[in-house]
Amino acid sequence: MWLVVTLLSVLSFAFFDLWYFIRGALVFLVTSFEIPVKDILKEQTVRGIVLMQDIDFLGHMNNSRYLRECDFARVSLYIRNGIFNVTRKLKANMVLGAATIRYRRSLRLFEQFKIRSRILCWDEKAFYIEQEFISCRDSFVCATMLCRQNVLYSTPDKLLQILCKRKVECPDFTEELQLWIKYNLANSAKLKA
Repeated sequence: MWLVVTLLSVLSFAFFDLWYFIRGALVFLVTSFEIPVKDILKEQTVRGIVLMQDIDFLGHMNNSRYLRECDFARVSLYIRNGIFNVTRKLKANMVLGAATIRYRRSLRLFEQFKIRSRILCWDEKAFYIEQEFISCRDSFVCATMLCRQNVLYSTPDKLLQILCKRKVECPDFTEELQLWIKYNLANSAKLKA
């Protein structure tokens, strides 16, 4: 019996990446007990560490793991600022529409890091999020990601109006930042096509 259970466990972890689902459930559970953040534009931070399953053959964090860590950080962001609950209430959904990431320095095995996430702005279809990987060793920004989080079956304005109980205007950003967002996310969308 133990042999069958062990074999099924090994196969489950090998073929279905159960660590992803376990980690997702843990992020959801832990974040649900954290203090809610009322300011939707407030920067939020989560901590992490580079583990064995995160590295490639060169000993640094694999490129795809940066994106996975960003997913978990965004889930934490949306739960703490209340967007997640409003999305569920409206039966809406949020999916990654486009992303671009700039790698500046590798994160090494067992290196601790923080991910700072913040909503930059939104339009009629999506939220625009900036996320930074910061080494805890020397506070160096190792990578920066910009993503467009599309809202399905609703709009960012509706989500925020219900969450804030009033009309919320998108913050004014410099023209330079708006061009940077459009250029980077438009180019990443073209690469996918």
